[in-house]
Amino acid sequence: MKRHLPNFLTLGRLLLVPPIVILLFFPGRFPSAVAAGIFFIASLTDFFDGFIARRLKVESSFGRFLDPIADKVLVTSALIMLIALDRVDAWIVMLIISREVAVSALRATTKSWDSTLKPSRIGKWKAFLQFAAIIPLMIHYDYHFYVTIDFNKIGTILIYIALVLTMWSGVDYFVRSYREYNAKDSASAD
Repeated sequence: MKRHLPNFLTLGRLLLVPPIVILLFFPGRFPSAVAAGIFFIASLTDFFDGFIARRLKVESSFGRFLDPIADKVLVTSALIMLIALDRVDAWIVMLIISREVAVSALRATTKSWDSTLKPSRIGKWKAFLQFAAIIPLMIHYDYHFYVTIDFNKIGTILIYIALVLTMWSGVDYFVRSYREYNAKDSASAD
């Protein structure tokens, strides 16, 4: 059972997408807050599935395949719904999704030459900041505690930072892939 736990967490992340999307069809404080809470739980599974798989030494090719798909489905579904709610600019989402598609296509290509590229720290920060931006954008409304917290403004600032890291990590991945390919090509020519 524990050997399958990381994959169950990843599948759970996918199963949490429909409730998030449905809740965002009903704009308002409560549905937005619940959607953000579910999204937060789903984003935690991204950390724990990999952590558990490495800790228990139960990493699998299925998990390596499914994990990035679950991440992209979660993030892109949330961002597309946030466009519909006018909580994020469409051009930002278009750039983020375009980068994800381009890097996924490159990853599929690099498998043909047995690439050894691992996700970079920039890519991990990119994912963290995307999750961190989406949560306050989902909450959206101002909340008054001892001070007023403008969740939309916090999310907007974070999404711009996430966008910069998203583009940077994409360029980094393409550069590293190009260098690895040239190194392997040069080695095979010798």
